[in-house]
Amino acid sequence: MKQSGQVRAKKHLGQHFLNSENIANHIVKSLVEKCHTPHVLEIGPGMGVLTQLLLDHSQFETHAIDIDKESIVYLNEKFPNLTPRLHEGDFLHMKLSDIVTPPFSIIGNFPYNISSQIIFKIIECRDEVPLMVGMFQKEVAERLTAKPRSKAYGILSVLTEAFYDVEYLFTVDEHVFTPPPKVKSAVIRMVRKPEEPEVSQKALFHVVKVAFNQRRKKLRNALQSFGINDEILQQEGCIDKRAEELSLKEFISLTKLIMTHGKTVN
Repeated sequence: MKQSGQVRAKKHLGQHFLNSENIANHIVKSLVEKCHTPHVLEIGPGMGVLTQLLLDHSQFETHAIDIDKESIVYLNEKFPNLTPRLHEGDFLHMKLSDIVTPPFSIIGNFPYNISSQIIFKIIECRDEVPLMVGMFQKEVAERLTAKPRSKAYGILSVLTEAFYDVEYLFTVDEHVFTPPPKVKSAVIRMVRKPEEPEVSQKALFHVVKVAFNQRRKKLRNALQSFGINDEILQQEGCIDKRAEELSLKEFISLTKLIMTHGKTVN
């Protein structure tokens, strides 16, 4: 797909504009086949390669947010029918329900420098967002879909799995972007789970983060700040394990244990 070059990709915004119609079609199709919301919110539309395809679908109303003033001007000119639903601002610091009536799905070719922040924002807004399809740096996509005992498994893997079923859909080469990034990309899909873990979200987040912040240490050492004695950890079968060895289910069990027998989770 030929780009007009009317929007300059800005390094400080992490912009890499997708220029492949084939890839764009695959991304939008991956959203449409699972989308049951009346609204779709595109994050960082840039030059509108996904936007054009989204606007072709009448089963949902397309909204878009971009922090780049130049992109906003370009999109207003290219898609005048989108103007009432095109918002300038920082996705990470906006109350999304103020601009889009929930529930809504999210789609985007996301800036790589804020990938983790985007995921945590979606988790924060999960009651409003049952579906997300997005392009991320391949390394981040692998972390989001990683399983226990793998190198990529970490905080992002566990906390995303707590609320969403995550699929690694396909890998995207560098040459389909302008300018091309130095790494490969990947598209993932997140579908919200029908039920949430029966544990405090705040406590679970805290336990997972503390455990992985010292991922090379055994949990008996990494979790000392919670005041859990070795006997209790031994009963749970995790005293000699490291964070990367625990499944989501085990982290939930461990969090409940800490809330019952340990120090208060702040």
